[in-house]
Amino acid sequence: MLLAHPVVLWGLVKEYEALRVLQGAEGSAAARQRMDDLAYSLCLSTGTQDVDAALIAARYRLPGARTEDDSAVVD
Repeated sequence: MLLAHPVVLWGLVKEYEALRVLQGAEGSAAARQRMDDLAYSLCLSTGTQDVDAALIAARYRLPGARTEDDSAVVD
């Protein structure tokens, strides 16, 4: 699977979150269409099938998301 560059993911996440706030306030058809486009791009970029999972996956891949090593520790 191809992964989007972290800068691209960051931009998609930030724009989606901003539009989600505006959608609640304005609810224009153009804002809804852009949110749908961003959701599709996020899902495609993260290999997920819904926008909530895509947002979680994108945030996980952003620099600084994992402050500790999450690999398995073997004693």
